Amino acid sequence: MPVEILKETWTGAVQIVTLGATPAEGGTRGRTVTVGGERTLPFLHFEAPMPHRPALAVEIKDRRPDDWSPVLLRAWGDVVDDPGAWAQAAAAAGADLILLALSLTDADGRPTTPAAAVAAVRKVLSACSLPLAVFGPGQADADNELLVAVAEATKGERLLLGICEDKNYRTIVATALANGHLVNARTPMDVNLAKQLNILITDMGMPLDRIIMDPTTGAVGYGFEYGYSVMERLRLAALQGDRMTQLPMLVTPGFEAWKTKEAKVGNGVPAAWGDWEARAINWETLTALGLLEAGADILVLRHPESVRRLRLAIEGLMKG
Repeated sequence: MPVEILKETWTGAVQIVTLGATPAEGGTRGRTVTVGGERTLPFLHFEAPMPHRPALAVEIKDRRPDDWSPVLLRAWGDVVDDPGAWAQAAAAAGADLILLALSLTDADGRPTTPAAAVAAVRKVLSACSLPLAVFGPGQADADNELLVAVAEATKGERLLLGICEDKNYRTIVATALANGHLVNARTPMDVNLAKQLNILITDMGMPLDRIIMDPTTGAVGYGFEYGYSVMERLRLAALQGDRMTQLPMLVTPGFEAWKTKEAKVGNGVPAAWGDWEARAINWETLTALGLLEAGADILVLRHPESVRRLRLAIEGLMKG
């Protein structure tokens, strides 16, 4: 006897957002990346097709990171000393787009200048044709100073600028509006806070198709369940027709996983934890896989092996 599969019909859909601009569109990218458009929960192809597969971003830095695990630095090798070479290596590893995270200071401890930030961004744009996201160092004043300069120097490229938070979204949104870029709206793990920031950004005139929502999350074992729940509730609200939650979601499993003790520390841990490198990569991969099922549209990763694994997983999930 055949079993009838019950199907849910939703009234809402996730906003479609395109990152990057080709020469025909006023930019220099070799191709664009489009995410969003879902009309059902992740990978339920029998209810509605997913028009765009989730995208993989690789996080790189404008200089050799001081706080990254030796496992990560070994994986990338000497390219970590040059953002252009690093972007090329990330593209070769299978990235769909590059996320350049600007440092607060240079290698000598001096504050990163707007000129240095612009130079790093231009180096990446020249070396790699993938769409680019540029995130500030995470301090409001520095973010504003650096991102305004970057936005003005790359007008028309449709960069994804971040991080817009409640305390500094105005400056970043204004420069993104003036120069044709997108913004990444980050909030703590809370549905209402995410929705409120989206409202504030759209009130400034930013169209919904130029906003990516970043609800933040935790790594496996470090608040992951709560972050998953928030993302799930945001997606359910979007499908039920709430326009201010109908935005594609970007999450950073690379950042979250590689700051855990299990991934970052190789000495002085129980032998039962096993091989350090394998454990660390597994931590990032499993965190990312879970977030994929929660509705992530863009996953920001750090290790090239994680990129390979997630690409295989997405290909399988997209086949149903």
